[in-house]
Order: sequence, then structure tokens, then C-alpha cells
Amino acid sequence: MDIRLKRAYDSPARSDGPRVLVDRIWPRGVAKKDAGLDLWLKALAPSTDLRKWFGHQPEKWPGFRERYLRELRHEDAASDLDQLRSLLQAHNRITLVFAAKDTQYNNAAALREFMLAGEL
Repeated sequence: MDIRLKRAYDSPARSDGPRVLVDRIWPRGVAKKDAGLDLWLKALAPSTDLRKWFGHQPEKWPGFRERYLRELRHEDAASDLDQLRSLLQAHNRITLVFAAKDTQYNNAAALREFMLAGEL
């Protein structure tokens, strides 16, 4: 299972495979026609309250990750997780697309970890 991460502001590449936006809010300044997305799975994004609490502060990462993974296990995310699961079964590689500036501490990185741990 090859799950890549890419910022929404980086150009799509053929090697990305299907591209899935995993943010609740559309990335500012990115035209839909230029994003090269196959899916936008909003329910896989952290809740607004959690996102605001985290504020991409690395020292809050452990708490954010724990709370976000708990949200992913909730039934609200089930439909989007099913879609992602189907996409993974159909393709050898997918790219999770996110808007955060921080490429290490963001929801797509936590979601990738969740998926690779076999929780998907």
C-alpha cells in the first residue's frame, strides 16, 4: 500500500495516483480545475474545534493525533473511510492532499499513519 502525502499547493503529478483532498475547507487560492483531485472526503478532516485547538503547534501533536484518530473511528467518518478503502483496493498508490504548511504535523500525516497501521 503506497500512500503519499502532498500539499494542495504542489502541482499534481502522474505518479500521484488518485488524489484525495482530506481537508474540511477548500485550500485558499487553489482553483478546482488545477487541483487534480479525484475525491474530496471532508468527513476525514478533523473537526473544526480540533483543528482550531491544534493550530499546527508541534507541541500539541500527540494530543491532536489521539483526538483525531478517535474522530476517525466515529461513525461520522465511516462513509468516507469506505470510499477511501475502495480506492485503495482499486489502485496501488494514492495521494492524500492537504493544505497545511507543516508537512510533518498535519491531519493527512496522521490519517496515513492510521491507514498504514491497518485501522482502515
